Amino acid sequence: MEKLIAQLMRLYMAAGQAEPGLLTRRALGELTGPVALATADGMTRAIVIPFDKARYQEEGQHWTRLCEVAHALQAHYDFPAPGVSISAASGFRLWLSLAAPVPLAQAQQFLEGLRDTAFPDLAIAPDAATRPVELPPCRDLDSGRWAAFIHPGMGASFIDEPGLEMAPPPLAQAAFLEQLESIGPEQFKAALASMQPAPNLDLPAVNSGRPAPGATGDLLLRDATLEDIVRHLHAKNIEPTFRHLLDRPELG
Repeated sequence: MEKLIAQLMRLYMAAGQAEPGLLTRRALGELTGPVALATADGMTRAIVIPFDKARYQEEGQHWTRLCEVAHALQAHYDFPAPGVSISAASGFRLWLSLAAPVPLAQAQQFLEGLRDTAFPDLAIAPDAATRPVELPPCRDLDSGRWAAFIHPGMGASFIDEPGLEMAPPPLAQAAFLEQLESIGPEQFKAALASMQPAPNLDLPAVNSGRPAPGATGDLLLRDATLEDIVRHLHAKNIEPTFRHLLDRPELG
């Protein structure tokens, strides 16, 4: 559990913002409810982009759109691969980690710029940067289901799933997060200053899970199989307890 909490704080929390003990209790399901990612002085180190299933008419379109946005962030703004999570109830989330806190107004400006220049169907609320969010892994009080970070190669398996029935293994959650890097201050500043429509990306390559040209190292664009994921965890001396996550006919 300590490794998981350390990764959450490394990626998404400003200095002194979160008490590790409280995050631990949330990861254990003892505490529920959203978490404020904004600091008292109006800064944030995390930008979260929602992809709710109910917003899209076509089956699986929320996952397709997540892949397109994630690809654009990497290919057009040279960002590192974002984190990916499933919500306890409503779809997927992209998690952008900022190496240094930025004003909430800039985080909101980035989200609205991404929507206005490239992805008009993104659900960006006027208070998206300040609104408390579901910080995985955590349990939803109403449904009892869990939000969790996932390996991007597993995303298509959760298109119809409203969260997880059981708590995800903390070591596996930490293993997914430790691969992620934060967006540097100059990277974010440059992206904010040059919000332009995304170029014509090779979206079929993204949607299929196969690498796009020049992107074989990107976390979101790797052709990850179940065996790849298990091999990665075994290399870190982690025994994955994933049957409650992956016991699906199409994976058998």
